[in-house]
Amino acid sequence: MNLDLKQLFDLPGAKQEIDCSLDLSKEKLYGAMPFTQPVRVAGTIENRAGVVRLVFSVKSVLSLTCDRCLKAFEKPVDYSFSHIVVRELSNTDDEEFDYVVCEDGILDLAELARADLMLELPTKVLCREDCKGLCPQCGKDLNLGSCDCKTKDIDPRWQALSDLFS
Repeated sequence: MNLDLKQLFDLPGAKQEIDCSLDLSKEKLYGAMPFTQPVRVAGTIENRAGVVRLVFSVKSVLSLTCDRCLKAFEKPVDYSFSHIVVRELSNTDDEEFDYVVCEDGILDLAELARADLMLELPTKVLCREDCKGLCPQCGKDLNLGSCDCKTKDIDPRWQALSDLFS
């Protein structure tokens, strides 16, 4: 979705509402395609005293698989983002601010929202924070209870030391 911001840059006090949805169903992430529902983008872009500020939120539900126990689950996501939109950067030493350069007055909101969302998603996917995962020996889901496997694993490189003490 492209936003034409040419008039917004020239009119202090101008404001534009944003409400759209993005189809990211073909986006591959975590070895699968988790975006089974459209991503809702809503917010405003406003010129206040010559400073154009974009504030928006993204909401969706992801269909994921837990990295520890391999269970499928759905996770709602709701993130908010804020950017200062400029026509050009006059001073490249200002690296502390997050500027979005919009030279031709056209902002690709879909790409910006997609990039912001992807950078915000966690690298490790868990069904819950205290997920215990699977037993490495028998494969039992440890969230459902403990297994009867021997828990003392000895590294084969240290087996000779273990034999000295037994």
